[in-house]
Amino acid sequence: MTFQPVVPLTGYSGWAFLNRTMESQKEAFNESSNIRRDTDYFKENIGSIETAEDLMSDRRLLSIALGAFGLNEDIGNTYFIQKVLTDGTVDDDALANKLSDKSYLEFSKAFGFGDFGSPNTTLSEFPDKIIAKYQDTQFEIAIGEQDDSMRLALNLDRELATIANKGTSSNGAWYGVMGNTAVRTVFETALGLPTSIGSLDLEQQLTAFREKSERYFGDSEVSQFATSDKREELVRLFLVRSEITQGNVGNSAAQNALTLLSS
Repeated sequence: MTFQPVVPLTGYSGWAFLNRTMESQKEAFNESSNIRRDTDYFKENIGSIETAEDLMSDRRLLSIALGAFGLNEDIGNTYFIQKVLTDGTVDDDALANKLSDKSYLEFSKAFGFGDFGSPNTTLSEFPDKIIAKYQDTQFEIAIGEQDDSMRLALNLDRELATIANKGTSSNGAWYGVMGNTAVRTVFETALGLPTSIGSLDLEQQLTAFREKSERYFGDSEVSQFATSDKREELVRLFLVRSEITQGNVGNSAAQNALTLLSS
């Protein structure tokens, strides 16, 4: 049986509760029987996997591997997943480099089947890295079953820090935000941008994200979110706007909160 995380409140109050209890809840979740069985199996068997085809032949290992990157629903798309892995990430024409969802790129790069020399599955530290990612991602999914906004907020703190610290150009960092579905959703909601913005030319989208970021955070660069305080500010605005959209708070209270956050 898997421990089910508890989020008794919505919005920023729920986020504050989750942060206070995060350590104990994650520990209980990671020690639950289903998670332990999966992680023990992965640690014991992944070292024998040398090719993408090998991974496809072990559905349980594949499920854990995909689960670490939030790609659980692709468990039946074995041809597609094998292509993502065997193409690797070095060639510009590799499938993972062409997909808008960069989770596939991260997945392929982590396993390294299509890149240089031996795959990363043979490295001693590899199992622990994937297991830690699997535990974090599955915990986020369990949180999302109760409150999807909380899952997005959890994911943001991890993913956005990576994007902001990547050292790419300022525009490249924004493309990283726009190319990560979950992170983009948080930004669109927090900045009050419609989802239809995705139909615009990429340069127009970039301008819109920059202008809104400048308006709400006083800075148009993604690099500002390298600090935990700035990410928390973004999460707070996201959760307030999410509650307003979902109608979970009164109009006057919601508007007052949004006014304070936006000033």
